Amino acid sequence: MVNAILRLPAVKAQSGASRSTIYLRIQQGLWPKPVKLGPRSVGWPASEVSALNAARIAGMVDTEIRALVATLEAARKSAPSRAF
Repeated sequence: MVNAILRLPAVKAQSGASRSTIYLRIQQGLWPKPVKLGPRSVGWPASEVSALNAARIAGMVDTEIRALVATLEAARKSAPSRAF
């Protein structure tokens, strides 16, 4: 399964949050940390952005969203790596 990585403009458009709000939520544990794409570029897996949007729509409170963020970030570490 291919998982797209969204850059900040796409994340802002999909979440409706500003750049400063996204980075504030990262500090608060309410948004996952970005994936480094290069020395000066980052992005977020599209599936994580969708999961967070669904959580907000479902009315999850901040403690539930923090747990979701922890689960999403843990799943990154357990994802199998592939050599190309």
